[in-house]
Amino acid sequence: MHPEGINGNNLSSNKVLKIYKQIIVSMRSNNTKRVMTKANIYILNINKLLKGVKSEISINFICSDNKRLFITTSKVAIISNLNIIKKYVKELNNVNSNDIISLRLPQSKSYLKILCISYFIENINLSISSNIIKSIIKSNYILNNIVLAFYLYIIKTSPKFDMVVI
Repeated sequence: MHPEGINGNNLSSNKVLKIYKQIIVSMRSNNTKRVMTKANIYILNINKLLKGVKSEISINFICSDNKRLFITTSKVAIISNLNIIKKYVKELNNVNSNDIISLRLPQSKSYLKILCISYFIENINLSISSNIIKSIIKSNYILNNIVLAFYLYIIKTSPKFDMVVI
Protein backbone atom coordinates (compact mmCIF):
# COMPACT_ATOMS: atom_id res chain seq x y z
CA MET A 1 0.00 0.00 0.00
CA HIS A 2 1.30 3.42 -0.85
CA PRO A 3 1.31 6.14 1.80
CA GLU A 4 -0.80 8.43 -0.38
CA GLY A 5 -3.76 7.85 1.95
CA ILE A 6 -2.03 10.01 4.58
CA ASN A 7 -2.33 13.10 2.42
CA GLY A 8 -6.05 12.67 1.92
CA ASN A 9 -6.02 11.04 -1.50
CA ASN A 10 -8.81 8.58 -2.14
CA LEU A 11 -8.34 5.09 -3.45
CA SER A 12 -9.55 4.52 -6.95
CA SER A 13 -12.46 2.11 -7.08
CA ASN A 14 -10.47 -0.55 -8.95
CA LYS A 15 -7.73 -0.86 -6.32
CA VAL A 16 -8.14 -3.56 -3.73
CA LEU A 17 -6.92 -3.01 -0.19
CA LYS A 18 -5.13 -6.14 1.03
CA ILE A 19 -4.17 -5.32 4.59
CA TYR A 20 -5.27 -7.38 7.56
CA LYS A 21 -4.06 -4.87 10.16
CA GLN A 22 -6.80 -2.38 9.56
CA ILE A 23 -10.07 -1.05 10.88
CA ILE A 24 -12.93 -0.42 8.49
CA VAL A 25 -15.25 2.51 9.20
CA SER A 26 -18.40 2.48 7.05
CA MET A 27 -20.05 5.89 6.60
CA ARG A 28 -22.87 7.59 4.71
CA SER A 29 -22.59 10.51 2.27
CA ASN A 30 -19.44 12.64 1.92
CA ASN A 31 -18.06 12.02 5.40
CA THR A 32 -15.02 10.13 4.13
CA LYS A 33 -13.94 13.12 2.05
CA ARG A 34 -14.28 15.40 5.08
CA VAL A 35 -12.18 13.06 7.23
CA MET A 36 -9.49 12.72 4.58
CA THR A 37 -8.93 16.51 4.49
CA LYS A 38 -7.53 16.37 8.04
CA ALA A 39 -6.29 12.76 8.10
CA ASN A 40 -2.80 13.69 9.36
CA ILE A 41 -4.22 15.50 12.38
CA TYR A 42 -6.61 12.65 13.17
CA ILE A 43 -3.81 10.09 12.99
CA LEU A 44 -1.74 12.08 15.50
CA ASN A 45 -4.71 12.55 17.86
CA ILE A 46 -5.78 8.89 17.78
CA ASN A 47 -2.19 7.77 18.38
CA LYS A 48 -2.01 10.07 21.44
CA LEU A 49 -5.22 8.51 22.79
CA LEU A 50 -3.94 4.98 22.17
CA LYS A 51 -0.58 5.79 23.77
CA GLY A 52 -2.42 7.29 26.75
CA VAL A 53 -4.04 3.95 27.53
CA LYS A 54 -0.74 2.12 26.87
CA SER A 55 -2.07 0.38 23.78
CA GLU A 56 0.38 -1.65 21.71
CA ILE A 57 -1.01 -0.41 18.39
CA SER A 58 -0.69 2.85 16.52
CA ILE A 59 -2.34 4.24 13.41
CA ASN A 60 -0.01 4.23 10.40
CA PHE A 61 -2.27 5.92 7.85
CA ILE A 62 -5.86 6.46 6.77
CA CYS A 63 -7.21 6.03 3.25
CA SER A 64 -10.72 5.81 1.84
CA ASP A 65 -13.05 4.85 -0.92
CA ASN A 66 -16.50 6.38 -1.42
CA LYS A 67 -18.17 5.01 1.72
CA ARG A 68 -15.42 3.61 3.93
CA LEU A 69 -12.32 4.68 5.77
CA PHE A 70 -9.50 2.18 6.07
CA ILE A 71 -7.46 2.89 9.19
CA THR A 72 -4.24 0.91 8.93
CA THR A 73 -2.64 -0.08 12.23
CA SER A 74 0.73 -1.39 13.34
CA LYS A 75 -0.86 -4.53 14.86
CA VAL A 76 -4.27 -6.16 14.79
CA ALA A 77 -6.63 -4.05 16.91
CA ILE A 78 -8.55 -5.40 19.89
CA ILE A 79 -11.98 -4.33 21.15
CA SER A 80 -10.64 -1.66 23.52
CA ASN A 81 -8.71 -0.09 20.61
CA LEU A 82 -11.84 -0.13 18.46
CA ASN A 83 -13.82 1.60 21.21
CA ILE A 84 -11.25 4.40 21.51
CA ILE A 85 -11.14 4.95 17.75
CA LYS A 86 -14.92 4.74 17.41
CA LYS A 87 -15.43 7.35 20.15
CA TYR A 88 -12.90 9.67 18.51
CA VAL A 89 -14.43 9.35 15.02
CA LYS A 90 -17.97 9.90 16.35
CA GLU A 91 -16.86 13.12 18.08
CA LEU A 92 -15.27 14.70 15.00
CA ASN A 93 -16.73 18.15 14.26
CA ASN A 94 -16.95 17.68 10.50
CA VAL A 95 -18.68 14.26 10.67
CA ASN A 96 -22.26 13.59 11.65
CA SER A 97 -22.09 10.76 14.21
CA ASN A 98 -25.39 9.34 12.88
CA ASP A 99 -23.75 8.82 9.48
CA ILE A 100 -21.22 6.34 10.89
CA ILE A 101 -22.69 2.94 10.09
CA SER A 102 -20.08 0.64 11.59
CA LEU A 103 -16.52 0.39 12.80
CA ARG A 104 -15.10 -3.12 12.57
CA LEU A 105 -12.17 -5.33 11.83
CA PRO A 106 -12.00 -7.01 8.40
CA GLN A 107 -14.02 -10.18 8.07
CA SER A 108 -13.06 -13.26 6.13
CA LYS A 109 -14.85 -16.13 4.49
CA SER A 110 -13.64 -19.63 5.14
CA TYR A 111 -14.47 -23.03 3.78
CA LEU A 112 -15.77 -25.61 6.23
CA LYS A 113 -16.05 -29.28 5.31
CA ILE A 114 -17.78 -31.65 7.73
CA LEU A 115 -17.06 -35.32 7.14
CA CYS A 116 -18.67 -38.61 8.20
CA ILE A 117 -22.18 -37.42 8.99
CA SER A 118 -24.95 -40.00 8.90
CA TYR A 119 -27.45 -39.38 6.13
CA PHE A 120 -30.36 -40.58 8.27
CA ILE A 121 -31.24 -39.21 11.68
CA GLU A 122 -31.19 -41.95 14.32
CA ASN A 123 -34.55 -43.49 15.39
CA ILE A 124 -36.54 -41.35 12.94
CA ASN A 125 -35.43 -42.64 9.53
CA LEU A 126 -35.52 -39.08 8.20
CA SER A 127 -32.74 -37.79 5.96
CA ILE A 128 -30.60 -34.93 7.18
CA SER A 129 -31.34 -31.44 5.82
CA SER A 130 -29.54 -28.11 5.74
CA ASN A 131 -31.98 -26.69 8.33
CA ILE A 132 -31.03 -29.42 10.79
CA ILE A 133 -27.31 -28.78 10.22
CA LYS A 134 -27.83 -25.02 10.70
CA SER A 135 -29.58 -25.59 14.03
CA ILE A 136 -26.76 -27.90 15.17
CA ILE A 137 -24.16 -25.28 14.22
CA LYS A 138 -26.05 -22.54 16.09
CA SER A 139 -26.44 -24.71 19.21
CA ASN A 140 -22.71 -25.53 19.36
CA TYR A 141 -20.90 -23.00 21.56
CA ILE A 142 -17.76 -23.13 19.40
CA LEU A 143 -19.60 -22.46 16.15
CA ASN A 144 -22.50 -20.27 17.29
CA ASN A 145 -20.85 -17.02 16.08
CA ILE A 146 -20.34 -18.29 12.55
CA VAL A 147 -22.44 -16.60 9.89
CA LEU A 148 -23.14 -18.84 6.92
CA ALA A 149 -22.48 -16.94 3.71
CA PHE A 150 -23.70 -19.65 1.33
CA TYR A 151 -26.10 -22.55 1.21
CA LEU A 152 -25.05 -25.78 2.85
CA TYR A 153 -24.45 -28.56 0.39
CA ILE A 154 -25.15 -32.08 1.57
CA ILE A 155 -23.45 -34.64 -0.65
CA LYS A 156 -23.67 -38.40 -0.23
CA THR A 157 -20.23 -39.95 -0.30
CA SER A 158 -21.50 -42.92 -2.30
CA PRO A 159 -24.90 -44.25 -3.36
CA LYS A 160 -24.23 -47.41 -1.33
CA PHE A 161 -23.26 -45.67 1.92
CA ASP A 162 -25.42 -43.64 4.21
CA MET A 163 -22.72 -41.08 5.02
CA VAL A 164 -22.59 -37.50 3.77
CA VAL A 165 -20.13 -34.64 3.46
CA ILE A 166 -21.39 -31.16 4.25
